[in-house]
Amino acid sequence: MTETLDSTPPTLVPRPPLLTRPLLLRFVSILGASTSFYLLLSVVPGYATAGGGGVGAAGLATGALMLATVVGELATPGLVNRYGYRAVLAVGLGLLGAPALALALSRNLWWIVAVCLLRGLGFAFTVVAGGALTASLIPVERRGEGLALVGIVSGVPSLVALPLSVWLAAHTGYGVVFAAGAVVALAAILAVPGLPDRIRASGRPFGIGEGLRTAELLRPAVVFAITAVAAGIVVTFLPLAVPASATGLVAVALFVQPAAATVARWLAGRHGDRHGPGRLVLPGLLLSAAGTLLMVLTSSPVAVVVAVGVFGIGFGVAQNATLTLMYARVHAAGYGTVSALWNFAYDAGMGAGALAFGWLAAGTGYPWAFALTGTVMLTALAPAWRDRTPTRNH
Repeated sequence: MTETLDSTPPTLVPRPPLLTRPLLLRFVSILGASTSFYLLLSVVPGYATAGGGGVGAAGLATGALMLATVVGELATPGLVNRYGYRAVLAVGLGLLGAPALALALSRNLWWIVAVCLLRGLGFAFTVVAGGALTASLIPVERRGEGLALVGIVSGVPSLVALPLSVWLAAHTGYGVVFAAGAVVALAAILAVPGLPDRIRASGRPFGIGEGLRTAELLRPAVVFAITAVAAGIVVTFLPLAVPASATGLVAVALFVQPAAATVARWLAGRHGDRHGPGRLVLPGLLLSAAGTLLMVLTSSPVAVVVAVGVFGIGFGVAQNATLTLMYARVHAAGYGTVSALWNFAYDAGMGAGALAFGWLAAGTGYPWAFALTGTVMLTALAPAWRDRTPTRNH
């Protein structure tokens, strides 16, 4: 009796494509918005301080930017529901770009604050509307990988623009930086018409209020907000905290921090797909706090670079882990709310950190202010610990 063996190979289900045309066009708007934002982020506080406003002016400029951003983020889901993704994204890019040109007209503190408020609204529209749209364009099966790739695309502008802006301001003047920030944002509007205007989503939609009452979303948002507090401090005050002769050190540090965050965000996304993102929330918080504590050594160039590197790794891990975890806990109809909550945590943390740190440092000095900030960050250990085990995903 002859035994017949079936040699037909098993059918492999192809993975859905990740780099679709809409996602690539979305990358263009990400690059434009992020580059414009980061080009001015560390330069405007110095511009305000040079105008005679002192340390408090630096914190007020960044605080105004973030305040407008968080207000805009809460309103953006409703605007998208009414006007669609394309209109909100285009207006956001316009508000990021056009007011940047107005900065060169005056160094009056309240003029700078007004410009920062407009740019904050624009940034809110781009990150919330764009974040929900981006999540909808990524296949669920490849969410971690896709968000990691998005993290790289959004991380490259910070990697290049943060140190470049400081160098340009020192060697060519603030006007060049402001013009560059305007051009990249306005040029990105050209990619918006190719994006979807509406996305069909499964599940029940819910608003910001319900999201804030949902512990599974609130915990990672709180942890990320705490790490973002230190991020706002680093980009705003590091150029002011190190000795005036160390302009080169600031450029290196502002390169190392986003570089470390970008690589860590990618690795965290790949690891989270295999083992779950919840396990990475606590390590991200601890590394972020450790890096902040190391910044007390502002007089040591090596210590400063190591500190921002450690912080960057922790911040990148926290970015990917918290966002992926929040998206995994809702249906697609909730992506807009998740995007708003996560970005609210990001920008509220950055704004609060910059504003409070300015007044704190004026009274205690920079080393003590960094030490107190790192210690306060450890208050988020409890929610980070709760999310270390897998939870039910939708």
